[in-house]
Amino acid sequence: MFTQEQYDRIVHTLPFLRKAPQRLIQEFKDSTFLLSIPAGKDIFVEGDYPDSIALVVSGVVRVYKLGRTGREITLYRFGLGESCILTANAIISEKSFPAIATAEEAIEAVIIPAEIFRRWVKQFDLWREFVFDLLSDRLSSVMTIIDEILFQRMDERVASWLEEQAQYQPIIKVTHQEIADDLGSSREVISRILEDFNQEGLIETGRGSIKLINIEGLKSRSVT
Repeated sequence: MFTQEQYDRIVHTLPFLRKAPQRLIQEFKDSTFLLSIPAGKDIFVEGDYPDSIALVVSGVVRVYKLGRTGREITLYRFGLGESCILTANAIISEKSFPAIATAEEAIEAVIIPAEIFRRWVKQFDLWREFVFDLLSDRLSSVMTIIDEILFQRMDERVASWLEEQAQYQPIIKVTHQEIADDLGSSREVISRILEDFNQEGLIETGRGSIKLINIEGLKSRSVT
């Protein structure tokens, strides 16, 4: 059960609740709860059968695949007001979770038991619309990743990744391995590409950081 302050904050994060029928609101209050998960903790690993789904109120979750060689590739991240489509699909289809979901930042989330989640999908149009919108939006982003992996050169993908980070900070605190994990590559390949960018005057690399020098130059090298 939530306090009124907690519920008001959740409604701010999940505005669909403002339009929800009273029955759904009451069940939401009675059947769900807030949970804090520390950064670095695995929420689900491949092969788990999810018994609940999380709606994130704060923080970020990273969902990724781990290959046989140990190489990682990020499928997507989700945060404020979002949830995990792979968890939703696993619950609806009653199949195992096909990836790894880890709290990249400490998160606070509304936890909905699996059987409640399934019942709401059947009973409430508003909830079903919310879930299907999440599925649609995330499927589009995953298809973009697949397209990049299959059809784009790695240097273009690295340039696009750096360009995206430039929206938030001119100096990116990141290791070469972390970029490799995000893009499904190896540290050696990423290091070589970054060294080329460094030589071209696009970036300056430091220990655990990358300073963006020429954003327009990066755009010319990125995925179009």
